[in-house]
Amino acid sequence: MSPKTKPSEGRVGALSKERIVSSAIDILNSDGESALTFRALARRLSTGSGAIYWHLADKDALLAAATESVLSRVMAEVAGAPAPAGALRAIALSVFDTIETHPWVGTQLAREPWQPAMVEVFERCSAQFAAMGVSGDSIFPCVSAFVQYLIGAAAQTAAAARHRFRASDRPAILGTIVEQWTQRDPAEYPFVHLLAGQVRHHDEREVFLAGLDLILAGAKAAL
Repeated sequence: MSPKTKPSEGRVGALSKERIVSSAIDILNSDGESALTFRALARRLSTGSGAIYWHLADKDALLAAATESVLSRVMAEVAGAPAPAGALRAIALSVFDTIETHPWVGTQLAREPWQPAMVEVFERCSAQFAAMGVSGDSIFPCVSAFVQYLIGAAAQTAAAARHRFRASDRPAILGTIVEQWTQRDPAEYPFVHLLAGQVRHHDEREVFLAGLDLILAGAKAAL
């Protein structure tokens, strides 16, 4: 069956877009983005590739749909968080934790930050900044800084996943960074030397939260 050929009504009904996306997420979680092909997905679903193409045009569309599905669940889970600063913190931490668990989501957000999955993030976050009292003209700079911060964290996590860095590798990697930094002339790079010890022992989540609080403090200062 070619991608343009419509499958029978029975097969269309049995093979929903939601089922395809759910199976794609399973593959992404277990084996990573490189393992997700329409052929592999068709085998898992016991169907032909053409039936999948009827619902999703290509792998980019499939990845976008999978990312949107995961982030939509995240947004639903934080819907009851205290507003507004608490809700923004909850959204950011939920996205951060989701990317830690599903690094492929981070890859997608870093690759295509304006994809449909981010629409709800922009909507929810903008509403919270407005609830803080941020003026309409200032909401976009605030939410843009907030989202760019999330995307930066996503890119970093995705890069670690691409290089297959495990949690157990972290001390050795940080040790290498610190060694490279401290080889610099301290007279020329005094702050690099100052930061070296903090880099070795820092907690990623705590540093992420500290940066998030700076963004929220900046938004409050702009009121």
